[in-house]
Amino acid sequence: MPDHRTLIHLPSLGSLVRHAGRPLLESTLIPLVLFWILFTHAGFDAGVIGALCWSGLAIGRRLVLRRKVPAVLWLTTTLLVVRTAVGLWTHSAFLYFLQPTVQNFVFAGLLVLTLGLKQPLLARLADDFCAFPDALTEHPTMKSFFRKVSLLWAAVFLVNGVTTLAVLATQTVGNFLMVSTAGSYSLVAVGIGVSLWWLHRSMKGEGFTFRMGAPRPLRVG
Repeated sequence: MPDHRTLIHLPSLGSLVRHAGRPLLESTLIPLVLFWILFTHAGFDAGVIGALCWSGLAIGRRLVLRRKVPAVLWLTTTLLVVRTAVGLWTHSAFLYFLQPTVQNFVFAGLLVLTLGLKQPLLARLADDFCAFPDALTEHPTMKSFFRKVSLLWAAVFLVNGVTTLAVLATQTVGNFLMVSTAGSYSLVAVGIGVSLWWLHRSMKGEGFTFRMGAPRPLRVG
């Protein structure tokens, strides 16, 4: 019998990295670098306020240009407002960075709590990093995949939370930023790789195959 399969073209690796990296860069890495620069040259309060201003400008620019604001940017900025308030009130770098560390545990809990919803939290956030076609996202097996892989990412956030908490309690601010950032991004990269492998494995039995990059044009003659 012929093998009737649906070919899903995912973005090329370079495009996927750019698409996924932009929200992460805009919502986490740039505010972190900006905080460190201002912290070392102008003090803790300047670093805290500068990081928040960057996130506010990132959202404001998108709203003015009538562009979609990534869900991850809304989420991280909302949490950053709380962090900033606590940081300015206590003037404690430990408490300021304790909050994003605790947020790992909060994210893990939210991923588990939204498993029963029609669209789990992870499915909503995934669109910011890799936009899947409707034919794929509405498939029952794909919905089941998002629920299962949510548990994987809950574990990723739990491990990240435990390790960053240990580093925060034992290292200076500079060492914490360097070690926690490198460790977190490495852990996320592993999570992405496992998720893509799991996606391919889950949907292969449903008649879907995946190919990185745009479809190749047909040659005539």
